[in-house]
Amino acid sequence: VDESELLTVPDGWKEPAFTREDNPKGLLEESSFATLFPKYREAYLRECWPLVQKALGEQYVNATLDLIEGSMTVTTTKKTFDPYAIIRARDLIKLLARSVPFEQVLRILQDDIACDIIKIGSLVTKRDTFVKRRERLLGPKGSTLKALELLTNCYIMVQGNTVSALGPFSGLKEVRKVVLDTMKNIHPIYNIKTLMIKRELSKDPELRSQSWERFLPKFKRKNLKKRKEPKKTNTKKEYTPFPPPQPESQIDKELASGEYFLKERQKKRKQVQEIKAKQADAVKRRQEERNKAFIPPKEKTVVKTKKASTEKKIDIEAIKEKVKNAKKKKLGALPEEEVKLKMAADEKKKKKK
Repeated sequence: VDESELLTVPDGWKEPAFTREDNPKGLLEESSFATLFPKYREAYLRECWPLVQKALGEQYVNATLDLIEGSMTVTTTKKTFDPYAIIRARDLIKLLARSVPFEQVLRILQDDIACDIIKIGSLVTKRDTFVKRRERLLGPKGSTLKALELLTNCYIMVQGNTVSALGPFSGLKEVRKVVLDTMKNIHPIYNIKTLMIKRELSKDPELRSQSWERFLPKFKRKNLKKRKEPKKTNTKKEYTPFPPPQPESQIDKELASGEYFLKERQKKRKQVQEIKAKQADAVKRRQEERNKAFIPPKEKTVVKTKKASTEKKIDIEAIKEKVKNAKKKKLGALPEEEVKLKMAADEKKKKKK
């Protein structure tokens, strides 16, 4: 098909609003919707209910708040001309019941804004896992949720077992995908990266009619859980068509050993002999255990050291020389040569003076 023949929607085009001229006679039947709200929302709804009635009054829709039953009801009137106004009013009270503030809820009355309430309570069986994945959707200090809001142009409210989203139709589709993937253990950062790339690609007019698959990242799951091996493994035996042999009875054993034909007195005598033999073995074992304490331990073998030979050759001549030298020296006095040298040095000193 030639591209010139295709119809194109200009940028910024909006469908004209539905006015009374489109439906001057109004609606024939009265429609109503009701929803329950939790107890903790009662105080907030009581404060903002006059503003809700005023906003819905412009659409000619009545709103009633029943604090006894804990319900909100919206109904059409004879002046209501827009048939879709009651659907918007139904979504408005549903969002108010899910803790969405009134300032954001008021946007649902616009033509290009819709809402989506995603139930996440039944997607995960374990409570601890559910809480962890819900916190993962919020991110540290709500950063992940804020990034998702900026990329999809939607207001997202995570409350209890539901996620309420409010914004354009294209954004709601992305929000639902991200929320469901998060509860299936796929981190929201992967989807956020994909949305960021799509946002940049949409700015290029040449790429609008092309496939974006080559630009989008492909993430592979790496954290595959290994199957735990069972502690006990049942090994199947080989199949045989023949039944197992019948176990021998006590009589068969006695017949094989010959005990069956013994007399009663002989049987008793044999039993007594077996008991005595067992007792003798027990006594022998007990005696061996007692005798272990009286067995001396093995002594270590002492290595005999070789005695140093005391016999030494005595040099008699050397001893005689030492004795002679000792006699020449006087105890406490200097030798003669040293005394002469000292006296000569003293005389030299006197001459010089």
